[in-house]
Amino acid sequence: MKLLLLGLNFTPELTGIGRYSGEMAAWLAARGHQVRVITAPPYYPSWRVGEGYSGWRYRRESQQGVEVWRCPLWVPGRPSAWKRIVHLASFAASSVPPALWWSRWWPDWVIAIAPAFLSLPVALLAARLGRGRCWLHIQDFEIDAALGLGMLNPGKLGRAVLGMERFLLRRCQVVSTISRSMQERLLVKGVPPERTFLLPNWADASVAQDAVGGERFRARLGLDDRTPLVLYAGNLGKKQGLEILPQVAARLPRVQFVVCGQGAAEKDLKRACAGLSNIRFLPLQPAEELSAMLSAADVHLVLQKKGAADLVMPSKLTNILAIGGRAVVTAEPDTELGRLVRENPGIAALCPPEDADRLVEVIAQVLRQAGSEGRRNKPAIDYARRYLDREAILTAFENRLLKHIGC
Repeated sequence: MKLLLLGLNFTPELTGIGRYSGEMAAWLAARGHQVRVITAPPYYPSWRVGEGYSGWRYRRESQQGVEVWRCPLWVPGRPSAWKRIVHLASFAASSVPPALWWSRWWPDWVIAIAPAFLSLPVALLAARLGRGRCWLHIQDFEIDAALGLGMLNPGKLGRAVLGMERFLLRRCQVVSTISRSMQERLLVKGVPPERTFLLPNWADASVAQDAVGGERFRARLGLDDRTPLVLYAGNLGKKQGLEILPQVAARLPRVQFVVCGQGAAEKDLKRACAGLSNIRFLPLQPAEELSAMLSAADVHLVLQKKGAADLVMPSKLTNILAIGGRAVVTAEPDTELGRLVRENPGIAALCPPEDADRLVEVIAQVLRQAGSEGRRNKPAIDYARRYLDREAILTAFENRLLKHIGC
C-alpha cells in the first residue's frame, strides 16, 4: 500500500501522539508498505522547536524507511486558547503544498491524526485529488475538550464548530479512536458504526520490569530503597490538573514526589511548589531511561481535570501498566478511565479528580500496598499483555486498511 500520514506530531518527540505516530509509520514501513509523512518540526511537550530544526522552513528527511516532509509551524511560548488555534492553523496552512504535491503520488490512504482537526480538510483534499481514501485517527477530541474545559464558548461559535466537525467526520471512509467511549461518541457525532474502528495506544515494547535500572535511577536522585517515591511523568498541561500537587506533597512530607516532563503549565507549577523540599522536577528523560524511571516509583500519578477524563486516554498509562506500576488515576467513575479501572479490578486505584484530601488518602493507601506486596502490580502486567500488545494492535489496523482497498 501507499500510505500518506498527515499529523502535527511525530518522531523524535518522546511522549504522546508523536511517539505513537512515529512507531506506527515505522511499523508499516517495516511491513513493506510505502509510507510518507507530512508533519511539523518537533516541539512537544516543551513548546519549543527542537534543536536542529526550524519553525519557518520546509525540510525533507528520511528515517526508518519513512520519507518525512516537515512544514513550518508557529509555536507560542505560553499557549492560550486563541494562540493554540493560530498554532494549529499555521500547520494546517503550511501542510497544503506538500499534501497537494504528494497527492500526485496516488496514495491508497491519507491518514490524518487529530489533533489537529484543522488539518482534516487538507487530508480530505489530498485523498480526493489522489483518488484514495481518508482515514481519521482521533487521539483527542480537541473540540469537546475545549468546550469541557471552558476554552471554547458553547454558544453559537461552539455549535458552529461542532457542526463543521460533524460534516467533516462523515466524509472520512474510516474514523478510529483510542477507547470504547470515544468510539461511542463518534456515533453520537453522526459517524456510521461500520466506519468506526478501535485503535488503542499500545505499550512501549522496550518497557519491562527493570529492578536494577530502578535502583540506579533512585541512586541518581539520592534516594534509598526505603524512601516512598511518587512519580508524575508526562505533559505538564492544563488538562492534567497538576495544581493539586503542591497541596498533596505538603501533606505527605515523608514522601518524595518527582515530576518529570515539560509543558505549558510548567512554570506555574514550579512557582507553586517553591519551598517544598519533597517535590523535585526533572526534564523529559531519554527513551533508554524510561524503563528505569518507571521501575523506580512506588506510585504513579495519572491526573486529569473534571471534564477531561472521558475525552482523552492518557498515553502514559499504557507504559505504567506494562511495567506493573501501581497507578493512582483521577477520574469520575462513569468516564472511560473510571470504567477501565472498575472493570479490571486491581490494575489501578481510582480517585475523584481535583480532590486533594481524597488523593492524599489514596496515595497513602497504595504506598502501604506497595510496601507489603512490592512495587510490581501483577493485574496491571496481565492487562497490558492481554490488551496493549503493539503487534496485535497494529496488525488489526493493517488488516482494516487492506480490507478497504480489496487486498
